[in-house]
Amino acid sequence: MIVEFVEFRHRAGLSREQILAEARATVSKWRSDADLIRKYYVAGDDDMGGAVYVWPSREAAERGHDAAWRSAVEQRTGAPPVIRYFDLFMLIDNAAGSVTEFSPGAPWPA
Repeated sequence: MIVEFVEFRHRAGLSREQILAEARATVSKWRSDADLIRKYYVAGDDDMGGAVYVWPSREAAERGHDAAWRSAVEQRTGAPPVIRYFDLFMLIDNAAGSVTEFSPGAPWPA
């Protein structure tokens, strides 16, 4: 399992509702990506935003964020996104009352 952090700047001055509207416009793209397990949309201070993705592999993440996607982000925001990858080796899910450990390359639990 891979966790991918994607960070970029929102256009200056956007309200939370405007950022949410832009995020809503991407839902169908990400819902149709069979490799994507989860996506968390986030917004921070100083017009920073991005997302946290859970993928089965780095290759799947890189397919999801190909050159065309990166170019579109850069055109929209004025700067390329910053992307970092991490091995997801354990998940604590207090809502589900579970702890799951992942072996390298292990599939997401059903």
